[in-house]
Amino acid sequence: MTKTGWLSLIAVFWAGLNIPVVVYGDTTLANSMQGHGSPYLRLHENDPVAWQQWNPRVMDLAKQQKKMLFVSIGYFSCHWCHVMQRESFSNKGVAKLLNTHFIPVKVDRELDPALDAYLIEFVQRTRGSAGWPLNVIISSDGYPIIGITYLPRAQFSTLLQQMTLLWQKDADAMKQLARQASQQLSKEKKLVTTELKRGIESRLATQFLQETMGFTDEMSGGFGDQSKFPMAPQLNALLSHYQRGRQQSVKAFLELTFDHMATQSLRDHIGGGFFRYTIDPTWQTPHFEKMLYDNAQLALLYMRAAKLLKRPDYNGIARETLNFMLRELVTAEGAFISSLSAVDSQDVEGGYYLWSETSLRKLLNQQEFEVVHLLWGMENSSQFEAGVLPRHVMSPDEVAEKLGVKTNKILEVTASAQWKLFEARQQRSIPRDDKQLAGWNGLALQALVAGVKLENNSKFKDAAQKLRDYLVETLWDGKTLSRAKKENRQLSSGTLGDYVFAAKGLWEWYLLSGNQQDLQLVKRWVEIAWQRYYDNTGWHLSDRPLLPQKFGESVIKDAPLPSASATLLQLSLQLAVQDSDDVLRGKVSEALSIGHNLLTQSPFTYPSQIETLVSFFVSATSD
Repeated sequence: MTKTGWLSLIAVFWAGLNIPVVVYGDTTLANSMQGHGSPYLRLHENDPVAWQQWNPRVMDLAKQQKKMLFVSIGYFSCHWCHVMQRESFSNKGVAKLLNTHFIPVKVDRELDPALDAYLIEFVQRTRGSAGWPLNVIISSDGYPIIGITYLPRAQFSTLLQQMTLLWQKDADAMKQLARQASQQLSKEKKLVTTELKRGIESRLATQFLQETMGFTDEMSGGFGDQSKFPMAPQLNALLSHYQRGRQQSVKAFLELTFDHMATQSLRDHIGGGFFRYTIDPTWQTPHFEKMLYDNAQLALLYMRAAKLLKRPDYNGIARETLNFMLRELVTAEGAFISSLSAVDSQDVEGGYYLWSETSLRKLLNQQEFEVVHLLWGMENSSQFEAGVLPRHVMSPDEVAEKLGVKTNKILEVTASAQWKLFEARQQRSIPRDDKQLAGWNGLALQALVAGVKLENNSKFKDAAQKLRDYLVETLWDGKTLSRAKKENRQLSSGTLGDYVFAAKGLWEWYLLSGNQQDLQLVKRWVEIAWQRYYDNTGWHLSDRPLLPQKFGESVIKDAPLPSASATLLQLSLQLAVQDSDDVLRGKVSEALSIGHNLLTQSPFTYPSQIETLVSFFVSATSD
């Protein structure tokens, strides 16, 4: 159903709202977020809203009390999630509306990615865009009705009142409308099968290249002309294109992009690591959260780019990123936490990373201040209210020429200044989301193994061994893989992405260590992923959805994370080739024959699937 069609149907029910709100049903629910293992959910433990956890009980409550569910999804490092918590969910008036007329549910998107993906798609289809905080009103029988992202408190309260009136006016009509929307989506998800013939992979790869190069920013690198995300899956696919064809235009764009991501404000020049994205097209103004999955993928990406583009300096960026992960994100158990917040402990966005001129003059000597003043472009005034963010506005060569000294001297002074700032910054504090997610740690294991191969680094190898042990001995109980645990208590069960990315990480570790037990566990996780998350309707992120959605995905998109389905197909293909396993290869072939209509319509969105098709036919040739 189109956005226009859905909103016009909603508008039909928006008329005649001059009836009083009726209070009904049980309103004695209590806030159940206290002491939760998720820092994001604990953020809401003192809200006056009677937040419930996402489980079968809330569906039963909605049916018993004949109420709509209000499902609010966010994550710890999300700035606007914090804003809405302060403005709306801490407000007693808003809480009364939610507690009286809805079953309010709070969800950490990182613990329930399948629910999040389903509702994100609903909001994108019905409103044209989506994001977090994601707030969706769902009928008592489990069908989404309407969704929003951040709204100021007054507008949010008005929406809750209007939806309550609509529900009281004709709940059955609203439920029917929501069911119709779900049925329409189900029809659109019908699987389309295409015969796998050699040549189809080349055609799709060419279409991907053409569409992707049409999205490039020729001045600053990256894609698009607004906010800039790293887009690791797309960049990785472009590296594969360059590896196959050596087109100089592709190389030039990749180097432009990698250079800007590394030298401008996407990267932390004091402590290492990358921020999640910038809100401008020239990589100058970051959204300051740091995510494990971004840094793991970018470390891998820079190592691969160093080799293919013959840029050894990129290995230094990758090494620095891995060192950041080991210093700031690793736990005593050897696993990695999810993220660092965008706001500091004083609730200042970016405050942990910013420097006032006064603080810089106090920490640095005159020569160091003069160099970084030029290097960072401080003469153009502070970038942010809380201070300046270190970045490379001028190159060391340009600074050297301006000051009339040698470049080596500039590099020496800059290194001294950066070390002083790093030491001072270590005294600051920043909120951390300490969830240790299986799939994201699988990506981290891949990056660490690549780091070991790069330079036989014992520190990276020891860290990879500990991480392998955490995945195998803590999150895996011999039958199921937990997505996350806290104090030996499962916070969430494993998803398709957890099994796939953990298996991929363990596969890379096996190739390094040769441990046959790890190989057998890789095969077991791959087998479970096929059994639980793939059927005749396609791919499912979860094998236990609570909402009555009866359709899968032909192909899972690449997003900030690589496509889980494509990663499983690629790993399955590697196992099939290694073991000459025709049955597993047949399953890969069957899954690759589905969804070509989607790949053709939007190849930029599915680079991992297209690259897997290329690998499939390459492996057939080598056989």
